[in-house]
Amino acid sequence: MSSQIPCSVIIFLYIPALRCLRWPVWINSVLFFPLKGSSSYSVLICRNYRGDVDMSEIEHFMTLLMDKEEEGTLSPILAHGGVRFMWIKHNNLYLVATSKKNACVSLVFSFLYKIVQVFSEYFKELEEESIRDNFVIIYELLDELMDFGYPQTTDSKILQEYITQEGHKLDTGAPRPPATVTNAVSWRSEGIKYRKNEVFLDVIESVNLLVSANGNVLRSEIVGSIKMRVFLSGMPELRLGLNDKVLFENTGRGKSKSVELEDVKFHQCVRLSRFENDRTISFIPPDGEFELMSYRLNTHVKPLIWIESVIEKHSHSRIEYMIKAKSQFKRRSTANNVEIHIPVPTDADSPKFKTTVGSVKWVPENSEIVWSIKSFPGGKEYLMRAHFGLPSVEAEDKEGKPPISVKFEIPYFTTSGIQVRYLKIIEKSGYQALPWVRYITQNGGKYWATIKQFGKSGMIESWSFDVIFL
Repeated sequence: MSSQIPCSVIIFLYIPALRCLRWPVWINSVLFFPLKGSSSYSVLICRNYRGDVDMSEIEHFMTLLMDKEEEGTLSPILAHGGVRFMWIKHNNLYLVATSKKNACVSLVFSFLYKIVQVFSEYFKELEEESIRDNFVIIYELLDELMDFGYPQTTDSKILQEYITQEGHKLDTGAPRPPATVTNAVSWRSEGIKYRKNEVFLDVIESVNLLVSANGNVLRSEIVGSIKMRVFLSGMPELRLGLNDKVLFENTGRGKSKSVELEDVKFHQCVRLSRFENDRTISFIPPDGEFELMSYRLNTHVKPLIWIESVIEKHSHSRIEYMIKAKSQFKRRSTANNVEIHIPVPTDADSPKFKTTVGSVKWVPENSEIVWSIKSFPGGKEYLMRAHFGLPSVEAEDKEGKPPISVKFEIPYFTTSGIQVRYLKIIEKSGYQALPWVRYITQNGGKYWATIKQFGKSGMIESWSFDVIFL
């Protein structure tokens, strides 16, 4: 067994952490425990790869975890004697890796999360019941995912070619596993053919932003990724070039308006040695859909859709809202399918609305009104007013007000300025392929305004939102 670390695990690593490759992974065993509160704390499955960790040592994990939790010193790495337990929690399970040697912890945790991903694709939901119902296939997968403590085949598409959920019967005449298992390019099968060769590339960015009550941006961050869908014949090589504004970490000073990417991590198909030398992103892609790279930017971001609100209560008999929405992107761009969700009291009734554009709908089951604007051009400002009746006797609202949330989508637009300069496709047969690149800005997990009331009026206290480019 070679002492080198297979590149199939690098898929989850940040580029600054590549120094870990000088350390072996060296996992002794992988364990599954039920969550605390289950009928039994005993191990569900144990795959001991090196045979040097006794079950008596393994059984200390749950006791150690509960003791540390009671003491308030619980950490993702626990130790007992000469055994180190590195663990994660998923649904009602603990996934644990043990090691008796010095190991690269980031690689170990990456491998545990990869197990979660692979098992979830096989069983839809990874939980205690799915473990108990699939012992045989789980042991087969664990044997393919790791060999003697070293990660091996971690690509679920390759695993699904020869490990199925119908069970396995010995058949001496059955074909051998696909060559991708032992090929240098383990993530792509040979002999792939398409009548029409195409590549689709999506630039995706999630923007985190916090704005103070006076409109100052307190914190902003972009977490991005480049996703691809590849339908190419043969074994093509792709080369991706980004615009000159893009700099990678540790490349020295650049132009004042450059975009510096941090915490970059690549799919296993990217030639890391070439990237380290000349920053060229060169790779033989997997077939189908995958994430090529992800990154993070610390940069100033201006809110794309700015919301201002004024809320007034009148003698506990009615409440009035004035909501102003302003688009703060270029006029040539347009936000589509904009929805502004404004919370209202649970006992509000008799709604009346007036708006300069779009439509307003009261959703009493969610205690909110939804202002919908089908098309919101850049540089525009719209106003909406709402009026609700309130009961004559109103309980004092001691809890904070829910936030105003915004949903939107802006095609052909990027905030960071990252652009794909070229995408070259090289294949020995010389066929012509069509590369497609798209940019879409849309709200991510949160784009919201927290409202804090003072007397009879309300004002925006802070902003926090996510924006995704597709």
